[in-house]
Amino acid sequence: MLAKALKAARGNRREVVGRVADSIKRKLRNAGVEAQVQGREKHLYSIYRKMREKHLSFAQVHDMFGFRIVVNDVSACYLALGALHSLYKPIPGKFKDYVAIPKANGYQSLHTTLFGPFGTPIEAQIRTQEMHKIGEAGVASHWLYKSSDTTLSELQKKTHQWLQSLLEMQSQSGDSVEFLEHLKVDLFPDEVYVFTPKGKIMALPRGATAVDFAYAVHTDIGNRCVAVKINQELMPLRTELKNGERVEIITAAHAKPNPLWLNFVVTGKARSRIRHFLKTMHFQESAQLGERLLNQALTALGTGLAEMREAQWDKFVRDSGAKSRQEILADVGLGKRLAAVVARRLLSLGEAGPNEVPAAGSVIIRGSEGMAVQFARCCQPIPGDPIVGVISKGQGMVIHTHDCPVIAKARHDPDRFLDVAWDPETKKPFEVSIKLVVANQRGVLAKVAAEIAEAGSNIQNVAVDPEDGSTYTNMFFTLQVANRLHLARIMRGLRRIPEVVRLSRVKG
Repeated sequence: MLAKALKAARGNRREVVGRVADSIKRKLRNAGVEAQVQGREKHLYSIYRKMREKHLSFAQVHDMFGFRIVVNDVSACYLALGALHSLYKPIPGKFKDYVAIPKANGYQSLHTTLFGPFGTPIEAQIRTQEMHKIGEAGVASHWLYKSSDTTLSELQKKTHQWLQSLLEMQSQSGDSVEFLEHLKVDLFPDEVYVFTPKGKIMALPRGATAVDFAYAVHTDIGNRCVAVKINQELMPLRTELKNGERVEIITAAHAKPNPLWLNFVVTGKARSRIRHFLKTMHFQESAQLGERLLNQALTALGTGLAEMREAQWDKFVRDSGAKSRQEILADVGLGKRLAAVVARRLLSLGEAGPNEVPAAGSVIIRGSEGMAVQFARCCQPIPGDPIVGVISKGQGMVIHTHDCPVIAKARHDPDRFLDVAWDPETKKPFEVSIKLVVANQRGVLAKVAAEIAEAGSNIQNVAVDPEDGSTYTNMFFTLQVANRLHLARIMRGLRRIPEVVRLSRVKG
């Protein structure tokens, strides 16, 4: 079928490539451009594969006839382009200038698609000898060892940066599968070009967001970004960038990457940097929690972490096969090792045995422990709720309310439960869900939202049951509150609204 279609497109005219190549050579010669011209006709199987992979119809394959024009310098590239466009009309939207804005891997050429003779689309690539060498042999052909007397061109710097970014991605990826996942999105991106505040052009894959841009500028900028200005307007960080936009990243000294960013970033660099940061933070926070849990277990045995000698630690680390004391503490924080078992083993390596066991103190929960301490989604505990800590292997400690039905099944394993208590000075906002049954009247949502704002709470999420003609409807809110007293104050205010007929806190 493709053979017939190609024959029809060619119109049974033999030597289309040769005739077009001769016309191009003649036109360039008349324009005073010295050039080598090569032409080729795309093979049937290549056409078939491109149609299948890119979901194109036969009419959408515009490079059945391709021509490469190699000239002496950059200015000759544009002279050749002008001559071509006067010989054959260009197809709108099918011109790409990779000379002015090279691809991330250093590739440069002018690409244009033209209405050829007999209406057949033809593709032309115009480049210099140096560009041709890189396009054919790859960036390795352009590799330079840095030395004091070597000055790198812009293209060489871009090539060097690209290879360097591959090395960094590889070193920070957990394994080869993760590295390939990061890399494959950068190999053949359909690019979008945006500007930094100083006017520098940056190329990113299509679909890239402000976070991708921030990491492309610098890892520290990405790690500390909190907002973005696109064309002088504040926008969400997940905003997809468009060609020609001016992007300015706003950072904060104490900001850090959000795990949710992994849901929308598209570049390998951003993904690998975020994962690396989260892994490092998770390890550090788990080690800090593990230190507190181990100290509590040792206190229960009549001693303390400060009294453990270096020799005890060194022997324990060697015997356990761990790499360091920090790894042991992180394992305790993540629930991979039980604090009570580690405490007894440490004591057994010392001279003195455990003393009389006093009551152990509670682990204080501040809400700022990071990823090592998680708050259960099933019961959404907030300061003021009676709580219990449950060691979940690989996750660290998960905080539940005392009456949470999810943990009832685990009550037979007391070693997994820890006494925990809220820090009275907790400043972090906590999420809580509430359900309202309201009279289905105009403006009721605005009244409820205004009352919540008046009480000093932020609405994280809101959902309303679909309209079904009923007199009453359900509203569900996820709010940020400081503690139970704050929630009680919000609920008192909501009960004063005449349209609210029922109100309750939702768990789960």
